[in-house]
Amino acid sequence: MPTPQPFGPTDEPPDGLFGLEELRTGPPPPPTGQQWFRDSPEARRMLAVREIHAEPGAAASPRGRQILAAFPEAEVIPVDSHWRIPHLHGNKGNAERWVRIKSTVLVLGEKKTLTVRPNGRSADWIAPGAANGCAMACAYCYVPRRKGYANPITVFTNIDRIVARLRRHITEQGPKREPNQCDPDAWVYDVGENNDCSVDALISENTADLVHAFARWPTAKASFATKFVNPDLLRLDPRGRTRIRFSVMPQDDSRLLDIRTSPVGQRIAAAGDFLEAGYEVHFNLSPVVIRPGWEQAWGELLQQMDDVLPHEVKEQAAAEVIMLTHNRDLHDVNMDWHPRAEEAIWRPDLQQAKRSENGSWNVRYRNATKAAAVETVRRLVAAHAPWLTIRYAF
Repeated sequence: MPTPQPFGPTDEPPDGLFGLEELRTGPPPPPTGQQWFRDSPEARRMLAVREIHAEPGAAASPRGRQILAAFPEAEVIPVDSHWRIPHLHGNKGNAERWVRIKSTVLVLGEKKTLTVRPNGRSADWIAPGAANGCAMACAYCYVPRRKGYANPITVFTNIDRIVARLRRHITEQGPKREPNQCDPDAWVYDVGENNDCSVDALISENTADLVHAFARWPTAKASFATKFVNPDLLRLDPRGRTRIRFSVMPQDDSRLLDIRTSPVGQRIAAAGDFLEAGYEVHFNLSPVVIRPGWEQAWGELLQQMDDVLPHEVKEQAAAEVIMLTHNRDLHDVNMDWHPRAEEAIWRPDLQQAKRSENGSWNVRYRNATKAAAVETVRRLVAAHAPWLTIRYAF
């Protein structure tokens, strides 16, 4: 992948609303004799792209050309809209090819609506995403519900406009006047609501551009959750302005539900390296799945975190507790490719329908069941990882 000359550790782009040519488009070259993780066999197993559906404008953009150059053997198929690809979206037969599509198909589009939405839970604001979809295949993921039977990564190539929109919004907010559960000092922007930025970094420099941009904005922080350990991110220079949230769950749950993700132990072990590299490191205890023996499993996981994590990580760590949310349409999809997962996460005896913030109907644990489970997790954290502040639980 072409890598223009990067900024040095103290260089700053010019002030103002800058274009793509002024964005960092990649970390410094790796040391002599080493390679990017994105060029490793492990990364290529995650993304062996053979088919790229591209809007013409996206393909012609600087970022689009970089991505196409990175996958020279892929067939490029022009499409009018990244949302409307007939044989991908709405094609029920694709459920049986769920994982294969994620690893071999890529979509390039341009983000048309650059809305910054208020949040107040994990972050103060939800940023316009630089991607949508994922190469991993978590059985409970909510993103496929909108796409219909296939959920490959869609990369938005107009990263310059996304960063410019964020800069305007951050400037409009001014300094944060009062601390809240998101952060005591900085406005926090979730830059990975519908994607995993660590996996996206295997494809393009969008994640690097966001990390670099936030590194020069003293009143704001980027934040994203991830289930994938990408060592290439350690070569960026976040300067404490990007919060990476490693999602963790008991390993037996992860083997069943977190398909194609990094092992949970690897995510925990990486926390110290990311803190040393200049990231703020938090955790998502997510999702909490109620099943026989779940309390013991979570207690063992929290004890593992207490045993493994360095003191420096514990001093600044915080966590979100997120109970499982499911969906009937996703249940039907999963029954075609991973029915064993549904034995654990489709529990009509414990669940109730509930309308989400975006207006769709989902399935969540019944109120009393959920409240008792959240209290159990709080008790387990207090017993096994008392250093771990729970920022919120729902």
